[in-house]
Amino acid sequence: MVVDVQGAVAPGYEPVRDAFVRNFEQRGERGAAVAVYRDGRKVVDLWAGTKHVDGTGGTSPNGSTGAADGTTPWAVDTAQIVRSATKGVAAAVPLLLHQRGRLDLDAPVSTYWPEFKAHGKERTLVRHLLSHRAGVPALDRPLTPVEALDGESGPAAVAAQPPFWAPGTAHGYHAQTYSWLLGELVRRVTGRTIGRWVAEEIAGPLGLDFWLGVPDEEAHRVGRVGPVEAPEGGDGGLRLRPKRSVAEAYRDPQSLTRRAFGAIDPLPDENDPAYRAAELPASAGISTARALARFYAATLGEVDGGARLFAPATLTLARTEESSGPDRVLVVNTRFGLGYMLHGPASPLLAPGSFGHPGRGGSLGFADPESGVAFGYVTNGLQKGVTADPRAQALVRAVRSAL
Repeated sequence: MVVDVQGAVAPGYEPVRDAFVRNFEQRGERGAAVAVYRDGRKVVDLWAGTKHVDGTGGTSPNGSTGAADGTTPWAVDTAQIVRSATKGVAAAVPLLLHQRGRLDLDAPVSTYWPEFKAHGKERTLVRHLLSHRAGVPALDRPLTPVEALDGESGPAAVAAQPPFWAPGTAHGYHAQTYSWLLGELVRRVTGRTIGRWVAEEIAGPLGLDFWLGVPDEEAHRVGRVGPVEAPEGGDGGLRLRPKRSVAEAYRDPQSLTRRAFGAIDPLPDENDPAYRAAELPASAGISTARALARFYAATLGEVDGGARLFAPATLTLARTEESSGPDRVLVVNTRFGLGYMLHGPASPLLAPGSFGHPGRGGSLGFADPESGVAFGYVTNGLQKGVTADPRAQALVRAVRSAL
C-alpha cells in the first residue's frame, strides 16, 4: 500500500517516519499522528491516513453530512479522542495546584470534599486518588451514560461508594471513576470545572489543541474512532500475551476488572457529540499528537523558549513511585506515580525514568526527563489492549534508536 505521510522529521529522526509508515503497512493503522519534542524543540510531526476510522457516512459532530465516509484525509489539525491518555494531562491539574500552594497532597480528600469520607473513606488522602489507591475503582450501581456526563451523579456515586479495600493499602486502576474523583476534587478546590481549568491554565498558555469538553467551534476537527483488528501475523511489538488470570478477569462480569471498566453501563458512544463535549478526565480528552507531545515537553522545561509547567520538585512528584506490584483491576503488576503510569513491563515507555499515560486501544503520551524526549501518538483505530499497543511501541522503539 502507498502511505501518503504528511509533516516532517528533523535530521536523525527518519526511523520514526519509517516506523510510522510500517504501522499502516503491517499493523492495521487507519489514521494516526505522532509528534516528538526533544529538549523543548519539536523534532517529529507526522500524520497520515483517514480522519475517520469507518465508512459509515451520515452526520459528523458539527452537523455536516458525508464527513464520516472513511475517505476524508487526516489533516494537520485533526484531533481524536485519546481515552485514558487524558489522565496524564488531567493529573497535571492537582500537581499544579499543589505547586501553587492550593492543594495538600497529604490531606484527607474530605478536607476539600466533606461528603467523600462516607463508609470508611475518611483516611483517603489526595495522593491516594492520584496513585489509584483510593479503593473505589468501581461502583455498586454503574451509572448510565446520561448520569456519567451530568457532572453530579458521578461525584455523588463515588462519595457514597464503600471502598473495595482500605484506602492506601493496595492499588487498582480507577479506569472510569478517576473522572469523578479528580474532577470533583478540582471543582471543590478551585470553583472551576476541570475542563475549564485545563483550558485556561494549561491548554491556553501552551497553545495546545487539547480539550476536556470539545467546544462546538472545534468539533468539526474531531474524527470518528472505532475498533480495528490487528493483521494476522503482523509485528506484535511489545504486546503482552495475556495470562489466563487476566483473560478470565475480563470475561467475568463480577470481577473487579469488568466492574471498573463498566462503571458506565452501557458503554457510551465515544463518537456522540454529547460524550465529546463532556468533561471526563479519565477517558474523554480530545487531542492532537502534537498537543500531547507539547504538553509533556512543558512538564520537563521550557517549550520553544516559552512557557513551562512543572517546577523541578513537581516533576519529581509526578514520576516518583507511589504504587507498584499487583494491580487489583488490571491483574498485572503496574507502577504509578502521582497521576502517571511509570515505565515497566505492563506499560513500556522510553526508559526507566519515563512517566506518562496510554489510552486503551492505542494513544500514548509520555515524557522522559533523562533524554529530554516528550512523545505523543494519537490514532482513530482502536486495537485490543490496555497499555502496550504495538503501533505505539514501534514508534517508541524508533525514537529510542534515533537518540
